[in-house]
Amino acid sequence: MKILVIGTGAREHAIVRGLSADPEVDAVVAAPGNPGMALVADCRPLPAGLLDGAGVADLAAEVGADLVVVGPEAPLVAGVADMVRERGILCFGPSAEAARLEGSKAFAKDVMAAADVPTARSYVCATLDEVTNALDATGAPYVVKDDGLAAGKGVVVTDDIDAAIEHAQACLDAGSSLVVEEFLDGPEVSVFCITDGTTVVPLAPAQDFKRVADDDEGPNTGGMGAYSPLEWLPEGFVDDVVRRVAQPTVDELRGRGTPFTGVLYVGLALTSRGPRVVEFNARFGDPETQVVLARLKTPLGGLLHAAALGALVDHPPLAWRPDTAVTVVVASEGYPVAPRSGDPISGLEQVTDADVLHAGTATDEAGVLVSNGGRVLSVVALGEDLAQARERAYAAVDRIELRGSHHRRDIALKAERGEVTV
Repeated sequence: MKILVIGTGAREHAIVRGLSADPEVDAVVAAPGNPGMALVADCRPLPAGLLDGAGVADLAAEVGADLVVVGPEAPLVAGVADMVRERGILCFGPSAEAARLEGSKAFAKDVMAAADVPTARSYVCATLDEVTNALDATGAPYVVKDDGLAAGKGVVVTDDIDAAIEHAQACLDAGSSLVVEEFLDGPEVSVFCITDGTTVVPLAPAQDFKRVADDDEGPNTGGMGAYSPLEWLPEGFVDDVVRRVAQPTVDELRGRGTPFTGVLYVGLALTSRGPRVVEFNARFGDPETQVVLARLKTPLGGLLHAAALGALVDHPPLAWRPDTAVTVVVASEGYPVAPRSGDPISGLEQVTDADVLHAGTATDEAGVLVSNGGRVLSVVALGEDLAQARERAYAAVDRIELRGSHHRRDIALKAERGEVTV
């Protein structure tokens, strides 16, 4: 197979690496890719950008792609997968209508209600009066979510009523409706479910860390690190998620005439009342993908091809490495508020016991690797246990030099200490 991967980040770099390791994959093309992906894939430009479905379809036809994998959420919501399929090319990624599971939190809540999926009590608000009434109903901690896409940073969780109203007003001023939810206690878990619209195949769970600073302090980000597997999860947890959440959601969408093909990302909180869905995403999560795919032994190309072809029911069971994986994100100065770009990155050649996946990187006119975004690198390490994986990941991070960069030092630390409980 020849596979075209759409995207620029560390998630796509992880996908490209996974596909490149599949003996059935002859070539991987990345568009537009990044300097890290260029080491293992043929990177091609997308002159009109990631949302140009016609451009993506043209490129897929030009390179003779047998399968297109759309990485980020924005192209999926914009209908890029639809345009690829209209050209008769297999695509791994949901249609624009099915991708509304991520593109509209209100739509996701409607689907969950119809499918009897356990989730937080919520209120869709279009005015400030509706917001204040909803905040009164839910109480603190207050959870306010932009209804649309916000790159992982559209959610505010706070005990400060003024901060909650300020975020709500900002959403309304931007022309967006919003969702106010009750706060869900307990640890959060991410489960990726590969689906062809009928069959659901879950991947190993992971846990990510959204806040920018240690001890979950500071603003939300796209994710500062992750680890997998989660040894503290109760037995049968994943099967329960498929039975109670993923399969009913996939069945509901198929029943509506908009089958979901791709990755159904299920974000859960393990509350005192049982698992509850925090959010759905319509693609692989970042940075959880980096650790999940690092442990997947099953060839990735064959798995994604089977989903795009509608043949998951015949796919053999997945195989996993016994290792633990940890990823730590190196972010640029000022991230997430005002990330700085253009600073040289060095030390990557000194990293030995870890993989460095590129996210926000570029090469300048002199060919020097520089930062080009908020989350710059994902450093991924495997180990026999969490302690070894964390040690290797942080040793690698400490060898990387980027002016003003920052990262969390506590990724998976509580899990290593046995302090995560359900």
